[in-house]
Amino acid sequence: MKKPQIVVLGAGPGGLASAMVLAKAGLPVTVLERLHRVGGRCSRIERDGFVFDRGPTFLHYPCALRTLFRSVGRVLEEEVPMVRLDPIYRLFLSDRGHLDTSRSVPAMEAQIARFQPADRAGFRAYLQDNIRKFERVIRVLQRPFCRWTDLAGREILGLLPVLRPWASLEKDLRRFFSDPDLRIAFTFQSKYLGMSPYRCPSMFSVLAYLEYAYGVFHPIGGCNMVSEKLAQLAQEFGAQILLGQDVEQIVFRGRRPIAVRTEQAEYPCDVLVINADFARAMERLVPNVLRRRWSDANLQRKKYSCSTYMLYLGIEGTLDDLLHHNIYVPPHYHEYLKDVEDRHVLNEHPAFYVQYASKTDPTLAPPGHSTLYVLVPVSHQHPNIDWQQERLRYRELVLDHLARIGIPDLRSRIRTELIGTPADWESWQIYRGATFNLAHTLNQMLYFRPHNRFEELENVYLVGGGTHPGSGLPTIFESARISAKLILEDLGRDSQFLQPGPLDPPEIHWE
Repeated sequence: MKKPQIVVLGAGPGGLASAMVLAKAGLPVTVLERLHRVGGRCSRIERDGFVFDRGPTFLHYPCALRTLFRSVGRVLEEEVPMVRLDPIYRLFLSDRGHLDTSRSVPAMEAQIARFQPADRAGFRAYLQDNIRKFERVIRVLQRPFCRWTDLAGREILGLLPVLRPWASLEKDLRRFFSDPDLRIAFTFQSKYLGMSPYRCPSMFSVLAYLEYAYGVFHPIGGCNMVSEKLAQLAQEFGAQILLGQDVEQIVFRGRRPIAVRTEQAEYPCDVLVINADFARAMERLVPNVLRRRWSDANLQRKKYSCSTYMLYLGIEGTLDDLLHHNIYVPPHYHEYLKDVEDRHVLNEHPAFYVQYASKTDPTLAPPGHSTLYVLVPVSHQHPNIDWQQERLRYRELVLDHLARIGIPDLRSRIRTELIGTPADWESWQIYRGATFNLAHTLNQMLYFRPHNRFEELENVYLVGGGTHPGSGLPTIFESARISAKLILEDLGRDSQFLQPGPLDPPEIHWE
């Protein structure tokens, strides 16, 4: 019997992970990637001897990726050498000082007491609450939501008291921390989803918990090395990865794709896996007449994440007082987030994140030099902001603000530089330049997010941040596992090797 041909659109981490496990299952897989290297938003930038991650800069909750590697007979840590970071990051809270976050509970309690003695006990209570919450939440995020009835099961209804859907993330944290800056320390992680903690559902309190319980890791060579390894293994198992293949058309017979056309060739397919940015892929490649729930008009009405302004800097010398990960939160954080999400204007005193990976990994820069990765959350593309005018002005503003975390003026030390704006992200075929995809509002999660087995078309599956369970590398890897499992089940193949397996125990240092 002829094996079904599987075509994967996009060599991002989700597409590569699904290609790896499907190829391991013995299916013929072809991955088509528009760019000339794998990884998509999780690819690498190489300039003048410096190496940068384009997007994600760390791996947290590695259990999801570890499960995928185990499913194909490999060990994650053997394939991708990693360093667990402790301190996890330095968090500058307004102008009041900083927290060096750690999985050591006593160390965290001592630092919390410097800000608000009454909140010292809140940290243990927060961890205990999220241990229980995560054990319930993860099982929900590890399965697909393809039917309305998936929302009405006992498991989901039993989650309501745990998830507290009536509360925002910031409001939920008031149970543990009275100090508003300390609440930010355990809610700013909602920006990993491109959302404000004042709107993000309270279930995402598990994001900060995962950092303390399961760690934050730096893969040697950068987070892009995960994509490179996934591609290597996919090819080893028989997948074909074709770069520089910009998809121009999906050929349909009714609602079923039968081929994918690029400028170079046409590739027949029986099963299509879409790893491209969801909204942009629908708009570009799937005729509007074939889409009802996700029509162009409905896509325009959806809520999207913020975007990011990026500086990739290769500098001469080192910055010995800086940690690997550094986050600055301005005093007016709530107003700043309103500028990003509601008013769609540039704030002159923004929050920002700085990765100083050379602290841990000397392979990223020439001897005697360092890399700096600077990310500023900003509005997605909006008429209020003209990035042609703001691109360089905002560079100067951001370089000046780095002094707030102890980085002196770097201008004379910069040896290579790349700037990225929401307009650049949009040119990468990302809808509105929203780097974190569809926002994670309650009406855009679980069943209400685009389904892993895509509901509008036949034999089409989705992976990546635009489908269930959502944005962020751990959930993207879960989307790949879920969708690959559905494909195998629909083809009548064995899918048991893609079961999620038991939860890894948390590694919290209580005493």
